[in-house]
Amino acid sequence: MTFRNRLRLFAVSGLALFTVSASLPPAAASGAQEARHPKGGGLSATVRYTEYGIPHIVAKDYANLGFGTGWAQAADQVCTLADGFVTVRGERSKFFGQDAAPDFSLSSATTNLSSDLFFRGVRESGTVERLLKVPAPAGPSREAKESMRGFAAGYNAWLAQNRHRITDPACRGASWVRPITALDMAAHGFALSVLGGQGRAVDGITATRPPTVAPPAAGVTPKEAAAAAERLLSTQNADMGSNAVAFRGSTTANGRGLLLGNPHYPWDGGRRFWQSQQTIPGELNVAGGSLLGSTTISIGHNADVAWSHTVATGVPLNLHQLALDPADPTVYLVDGKPKRMTQRTVTVPVKDGAPVTRTQWWTRYGPVVTAFGAALPLPWTATTAYALNDPNATNLRAADTALGFSKARSTAGIERSLHRSQGLPWVNTIAADRSGNSFFSQAQVLPRITDELAARCSTPLGQATYPSAGLAVLDGSKASCALGRDRDAVQPGIFGPGRMPTLKNAPYVENSNDSAWLANADRPLTGYERVFGTTATQRSIRTRGAIEDVAAMAERGRLRVGDLQRQQLANRAPTGDLVAADVARWCAALPGGTAVGSDGAAVDVSAACPVLRRWDRSVADDSRGALLFDRFWRKVTAGVPAAELWKVPFDAADPVRTPRGIDTVAPGLSRALADTVTELRAARIALDAPLGKHQFVVRNGKRIPVGGGTESLGVWNKIEPVWNPAAGGYTEVSAGSSYIQAVGWDDSRCPVARTLLTYSQSSNPNSPHYSDQTRLFSERRWVTSRFCEKDIARSPQLRVVRVHERR
Repeated sequence: MTFRNRLRLFAVSGLALFTVSASLPPAAASGAQEARHPKGGGLSATVRYTEYGIPHIVAKDYANLGFGTGWAQAADQVCTLADGFVTVRGERSKFFGQDAAPDFSLSSATTNLSSDLFFRGVRESGTVERLLKVPAPAGPSREAKESMRGFAAGYNAWLAQNRHRITDPACRGASWVRPITALDMAAHGFALSVLGGQGRAVDGITATRPPTVAPPAAGVTPKEAAAAAERLLSTQNADMGSNAVAFRGSTTANGRGLLLGNPHYPWDGGRRFWQSQQTIPGELNVAGGSLLGSTTISIGHNADVAWSHTVATGVPLNLHQLALDPADPTVYLVDGKPKRMTQRTVTVPVKDGAPVTRTQWWTRYGPVVTAFGAALPLPWTATTAYALNDPNATNLRAADTALGFSKARSTAGIERSLHRSQGLPWVNTIAADRSGNSFFSQAQVLPRITDELAARCSTPLGQATYPSAGLAVLDGSKASCALGRDRDAVQPGIFGPGRMPTLKNAPYVENSNDSAWLANADRPLTGYERVFGTTATQRSIRTRGAIEDVAAMAERGRLRVGDLQRQQLANRAPTGDLVAADVARWCAALPGGTAVGSDGAAVDVSAACPVLRRWDRSVADDSRGALLFDRFWRKVTAGVPAAELWKVPFDAADPVRTPRGIDTVAPGLSRALADTVTELRAARIALDAPLGKHQFVVRNGKRIPVGGGTESLGVWNKIEPVWNPAAGGYTEVSAGSSYIQAVGWDDSRCPVARTLLTYSQSSNPNSPHYSDQTRLFSERRWVTSRFCEKDIARSPQLRVVRVHERR
């Protein structure tokens, strides 16, 4: 039976497809009466819900698919989406007050006013409209634009049918929940694109002031700037990370590829994933997770190929140091010729107050910026200013890259999409396919900073920041220091695909947010420019643990999807394997069983020693000793310099096994243990308490234990919990494992896929899909993907609704 005939069978069967409103998900039910009989020939789609509220959206073309996607996303996440659209319209101060903080999902702005000044400036300058008019492939395709138009219409249709029935307390009855336009959708995509560039420096862009008689803020030394830039740009310190591994067919049980994707993203706010399947019969059929507000599948699989992303080490911005006209600090010189800055004056309406007007200053390189956070001031003086170059500010192509992935039939198709649209701003791509191929590429949009250019054109500040952090600071007074163009690049000033670190068909390819160097430890990648990342440098403990695990899996061979599932939720803590036994022996040998805490008091720590010795070196929810070690190790890494921590230093010839051997005479070790024991006893937490008793989330008044561990423990299943000892320990998760997928293939046309959306589909506490997958995550259970028609039809919870545009 063909797909079209199967779909026709659904439409005429007695399966309560368009009839039983009460049995639909709440959001679907509320609009079901209107959806039974589409009127007026507007946009429409069929949404079929299976277990855990996962929608399978079918439409005849991209506009209608966007419509169904917008409708279904609004049903689950209307408050989060509406908040994001308020952001990109520059209206946060109007509704929430100028001094409150956004959720940081769309920029680094620390206040609503700063966010509004930036995004309203983007809107009023016509930036996004100009990008929409750029012909593909440099600009978005017709399909991408139609998807945006459809999404806006679908969101609006859901809102029109449900505005007065919104049950989420985050926005119930709120005046800021309003219809949107296709331009709002494009502006949202723009915000995600510049998240690592202009979005990282919003406060520094919107607070610019030309120097006056008063002395400017003090700067920092190049050495201090290098350290600050390294901290700022480190992927290990960010709230977004990820692991992913693809295995070649030579390592698997049936010769077909395998992929495990484990993105680490915020659990709340606008950077949550949302799970769906999107189908245009004969054109596209893909399933996976989408970032909220996205029209396409961000991470997913189709019948033949699966892919995931990890946040890359490439630095998607650079600075140009400007030499200013001594008579006018708003004029800069290029080869001695004056160039006047452009003023962008923005007025922001403010709740319960007068509108606020500020002026931003723009140059040929980009906006003048006066800081990257408090740690890296870039003062605008009478002689010097800094302009930020962000090549992703002219990149509205990410949706086309994702569409290319969705339609790919192999890893070669993934690579072709990367080369054709060049739309990924800040991630690597890892993929596997049914034919047994594996693929890794750091194909991201980066400023074309070659090492030669940096050596020739770096200012003294750049000479410090480029080697240490990959942040180039170029001499903006010389035209010869322009970024240039690669022949295979779709836009000037970025690297073309031929420069991207890429590895094909290794037994495994893996990334855990370190550079491309050790995507496969036996086939290291070298020869790329520093702006992409480093080579022959120390890897994070998470990378080291991941390589140990996946290399052993590849060597063992005969791998199946079940092996990927076990790897994801094994919750091994590599740091524990490295140091816990030595720490336990050191602890047992402490004179009198005591250690001195930060307050100078002696603390009896003897009870901690056997707990550390017996700890199973995991962070599973039933692991005893995990919480003790976690709290201890956080204090060690915060208080003991890394150079003093290890007996065996890093060796580039042995990067997975070094550094190692904890130096138990390191200053601060005993203090960390004393403080940890004191902390847990004060919170009335037993030293050997099971982790899940004190690491949990609360959903509708019920505790759900959560396994996993923090970055410094090196756990694949990364979880960044929020410490609140007065409430019982770790009582919420800020970021970590999010949309997880383990994908393989057998001899059928249906992929073998298991998924988990750790925080569930909806952030509405009144939704049945507010915490159902969170409970699965807690219990280490998975969702079996229903990708093929026969599997969707067999779902015991199948509910179908046809959604449409009222005319």
